[in-house]
Amino acid sequence: MRMVNNLKAKPPKIAKDLRDLVKTSADAFGDKLLYTYIENQEQKQYTYNELWSNMNNLGQALYHLGLSDKHIAVMGEVHPAYITTYFAVVNGGGVIVPLDKDIALADLNGFFDFTEAEVLFYTASMNKTIADIAASTKRIKRFVAIQPEEGVPFPDKRFMRYDDLVAMGKEELAAGNTEFLSHEIDMEKMCAIICTSGTTGTSKGVMLSQRNLTAAANSSCLSMACDDLTTLVSVLPPHHTYEMTCGHLAAINIGAHIFINDAIRHALKNFAAFKPNTLMLVPLFLETMHKRIWAEIRKQNMEKKVRTAMKVNEGLLNMGIDVRKKLFGRITQAFGGNLTSIICGGAPISTEIIKDFYHFGITVLNGYGITECAPLVAVNRPGKVKFDSVGTPVHNCEVKIDYTPDQATGEILVKGENVMMGYYKNEEATKEVFTEDGWFRTGDIGYMDKKGYVFITGRKKNVIILSNGKNVFPEELEEHLSRNTAILESVVVGRQNEAGEIVITAIVVPNMESPLFADKSEEEIEAIMKDAVREVNKKLPSFKHMTETEVRFEEFEKTSSRKIKRYKVK
Repeated sequence: MRMVNNLKAKPPKIAKDLRDLVKTSADAFGDKLLYTYIENQEQKQYTYNELWSNMNNLGQALYHLGLSDKHIAVMGEVHPAYITTYFAVVNGGGVIVPLDKDIALADLNGFFDFTEAEVLFYTASMNKTIADIAASTKRIKRFVAIQPEEGVPFPDKRFMRYDDLVAMGKEELAAGNTEFLSHEIDMEKMCAIICTSGTTGTSKGVMLSQRNLTAAANSSCLSMACDDLTTLVSVLPPHHTYEMTCGHLAAINIGAHIFINDAIRHALKNFAAFKPNTLMLVPLFLETMHKRIWAEIRKQNMEKKVRTAMKVNEGLLNMGIDVRKKLFGRITQAFGGNLTSIICGGAPISTEIIKDFYHFGITVLNGYGITECAPLVAVNRPGKVKFDSVGTPVHNCEVKIDYTPDQATGEILVKGENVMMGYYKNEEATKEVFTEDGWFRTGDIGYMDKKGYVFITGRKKNVIILSNGKNVFPEELEEHLSRNTAILESVVVGRQNEAGEIVITAIVVPNMESPLFADKSEEEIEAIMKDAVREVNKKLPSFKHMTETEVRFEEFEKTSSRKIKRYKVK
C-alpha cells in the first residue's frame, strides 16, 4: 500500500541539556499553553513561561533546604507540578526517582531504601495513602504535597506544600541567591534512577544521565513530524520512561500543547473533546480502541460496506489519491476528527491493527524502546512506515543483531548516547548486559532487513524451548490471537505435561462485548474460545501449534502502563 505523508513539520530545535530544553522553549513559546489539565473538576492551564519560572523557583528552594544533591522520589499521576519537579531536580544536581503510584505499601519502603530517596513529592492520587506511607518509613525526610487535601492536616512535621516551596524559592531568587541558576550541569553524572517493573527483590535501578535523556529527547523530536502545532493527550503514567521522554521532554522541546487525561475511563471522551492530532499509546490501548471501532461497525451492520470501502481506499492510495476523510470520517470523529498519528511502543502490536488504522486515516508509527536506552531505540517515520517493523534506529543510536548460528534472528544490541550508565548498585548485572566492546544487550530477539528496519520476534527470557529443541516466541502467537475479535487478551506459555514434554498453552480471556457470547453459558464460551485458538493454529506451522487452551474470565493483572504482568501468569 502506498504511504501518504503526514504533516511536514518545522525542524525541531536541538537541546544542549534539559535546562536548555526548558529555557529555549520558554524563549520560543512564552505564554503559549503547554498543559491543559483538570484539577478539582476545574479546567486549568500551564504555560511554557510558567514551567521555566517554577522550575527555577523550586530548584532554588531545594538548594535553600540543603536538598539539591539528594535522591528525590516523585509519585502520582501526570500534573504540571510533577513535570516541574522532574526538571528542578535533574537540573540542580539531584537525582530524580519516578516511582509507580501503584507500588504496594508493603514494597514501597524497600524502593525508598534501594534508591536512597530522602524526599517524596506526591500528587492527589496519593493523598489517601500518604499517612500510611509516612508511618512506615523513616528514610523520607520531607514529603511535598503537590495537591494537598483541603482541611486535612498533614501527618507530621516532615510535610510541606509544593506551592509553599515554590514561593520560598521565588523569595530566595529575589534576594540574590542563585545557586540553582548557576549550577553547572554535568552531562555524564547520574540524574535519574528508573526502577524496572517488579518488587524490590527483582527490580533493577536504571541509571540515566543528562546525556542519555537529552539524546533520547532530541532523537524523538528528529524522528517525528511534530512541531508547535502538535496537540497531544497524555494518557500513560509519568514514571514510564516512554511517556516522560517522548511525551513530555520531547513534546516540550517542540512547543506542543498537551492535554492531561484525568482518568483512563475518560480517555475517549477527552480525545473527542480536546481533538488531538497526535497520540502516544501502548498497544493495549490501541487494541482496545480497534475492537471498539469494529464492534460499533458491526452493531450498525456496516462491516461489509466498510470492508468494501477499505479495498477501494487501497486502490486509490496506490494511485496517490487520499479520500480517507470522506470514507472514514465518522470513525475518526470518535478521536476528535484531527488525529493523524499514533506513536506506539512498549509491546508487540498486530500489523492488521496498524493497517486498519492507516485505512481510517491514522498512521500508527510503531517503535521500539527499552528503559535502559532512555528509552527510544527505533521507530517508523512518517511516510516511511513498514507495517510489520518497529522502524529504523533513531539519531545517535546504533543497532546490530547478534545472530545465533544457523538462525535468521538474534539478540538486538544497541550503542549510543541514549544507552544507560548501568544498574544502580549492581555491577554484576551491569556487566552481564554489556558486551566487551560496549554494546548493550537488550534481551530482545529480532532481525534487520537490508534497509535497516528492525523487526522484533520475541523476548529472550520468554522463549519457549520445545522438547525437539525448537524455539517458539509467545509474543508472535499472542499477536495472532489478538486478531480474533472473540479474544480480549492472551498469554502464551510453555507447560510440562505428564510425559515431561513442553506443550504450548494459550491462556485466553474472552471479549464479553462480542455478540458471539450473547446468552452463552461458560461451557459454551469455553468451546468458542477453543475453536478460536484452533483457527489460529491453522495459519501456523505445526511446531507452533497451541495444543492446550485455558479460558479465564478475569483480565490479566497489568502494570500502570497497561502491560500484562507475565511473571504472575502461572
